[in-house]
Amino acid sequence: MMFLDAAATPGATNAVAAVTEVAAQLGAQVTDAFSRQTDQGRELVRQALGWLTQNGVTFALNALGAVLILAVGGLVVKGLVATLRRALARSKRVDALLRTFLCSIASKTGWTILAVIALGRLGVDVGPLVASLGVTGVVLGFAFKESLGSLAAGLMIALNHPFKVGDYVIVGGIEGAVAELNMMATVLTTGDNKKVTVPNGAVWGSAITNFNALGRRRVDLQVGVAYGTDLAAARAVALEALKTVPGVLADPAPAVAVATLADSAVLLNVRPWATCADYWTVRAAVLVALVDAFGGAGVSIPFPQLDVTLRKEA
Repeated sequence: MMFLDAAATPGATNAVAAVTEVAAQLGAQVTDAFSRQTDQGRELVRQALGWLTQNGVTFALNALGAVLILAVGGLVVKGLVATLRRALARSKRVDALLRTFLCSIASKTGWTILAVIALGRLGVDVGPLVASLGVTGVVLGFAFKESLGSLAAGLMIALNHPFKVGDYVIVGGIEGAVAELNMMATVLTTGDNKKVTVPNGAVWGSAITNFNALGRRRVDLQVGVAYGTDLAAARAVALEALKTVPGVLADPAPAVAVATLADSAVLLNVRPWATCADYWTVRAAVLVALVDAFGGAGVSIPFPQLDVTLRKEA
């Protein structure tokens, strides 16, 4: 076994000394940084304790006052909104959609006022806050202009009453029964039981067709009879058939008239009237009654046909 003399390795001794010196310097820096952080923390604690000593009671009282303002004011706002809702419910000129909108606006306005008062109680300068909210409102207005447009359109629908829940309408190119009205969209249920949500902006910006507005609808049908048929007799048969269909209204009276001369038949317009609720039932029953009546009277209902003539070449 060999032993190295320390005197024979001066390089190793110098390296150890350098590492020791660097470690000592790092330790001093860490200790100094920790000391500074500790001093800063102590200073912050001292300042906080000083602030609490001088203003703690006042702040606590102001905070309690703000909480009471929100609690008591909230009850007042809820009471006022409930009173407004009952008053609007007694008015026949205000429908459910407009009532909901007005109550929502009243509630949000009340809570906004309470928040401003509570912040003022805490010593917050609400002037710059209100100004910044105005600027923020402008920015959000540009960002959400489509939503705001639908909101405004919802208000116009609520004020003008072009339709109500249950009406059968065409809005925004969509046909169906109105299932729901809210401030942002109109929800329709189509004939094949699909739920379609149409933004109120699209509803108010397009033509609105309300089939229920007048309480009754005309059933528009066309039926063809063969060429050579006594048209007066066919018309009389159709009118008698309409009298047998439950739900067909006597006033306005049903009408049957020649519509056009088609390729394979003379087309008759058959136009009975029904209530909106009975429309689809009456429409189906009229078709069955016409087929039965024409069949019993010997009136032929032709199908499209094409005559082809073959020539034999010499």
